Amino acid sequence: MEKFVIHGGRPLVGEVTISGAKNAAVAILPATILAADKCIIENLPSISDVAASLDILSAMGARVRVLDKHTAEVDTSHICTTSVPDELSRQMRASYYFLGALLGRFGKGTVAMPGGCYLGPRPIDQHLKAFTALGAEDVVDNGMIEVSAPVLAGRRYGGRAHRSGKRGQRAAYCGRGELFEHHGCRRARGRHRRH
Repeated sequence: MEKFVIHGGRPLVGEVTISGAKNAAVAILPATILAADKCIIENLPSISDVAASLDILSAMGARVRVLDKHTAEVDTSHICTTSVPDELSRQMRASYYFLGALLGRFGKGTVAMPGGCYLGPRPIDQHLKAFTALGAEDVVDNGMIEVSAPVLAGRRYGGRAHRSGKRGQRAAYCGRGELFEHHGCRRARGRHRRH
């Protein structure tokens, strides 16, 4: 097993560049679907989930240009499908991040169950509850998750995980009314209104 041994007692001097956060990057890239326009995303970390997210967007019809090692231009105005390619979505742990954006923009979305995680399967029940709170219906069958709603409407929602709220917020952006989320085990409270 590899390890780092640090001998202290000396002042630290120098500069480091902090890369972008993985959790932010894999949430922001699918959110570009809601823009239906050109977005420039900077400070992206060089990790497999970011590469997979860009590949997914490209396969769905978005125009993706990598401007440099940490910057990408994504134009989602030409997305032509609401299904995330099965093979690509199984490569990443956060494939379900695409559901909220697809539901918000197109009223439906399909994605494979999350993959790429050595810790085992990831529960998505809280994410589906957030979509249900907006009036969406979901079907989980043969490893595929499909959500749909002819009209999204805000309601009171009490999820246990703040990330499930983020998926709901993404979908709520294009809905009507107000989504009020409250988390019993978290300090965050949010209201999102769209008319």
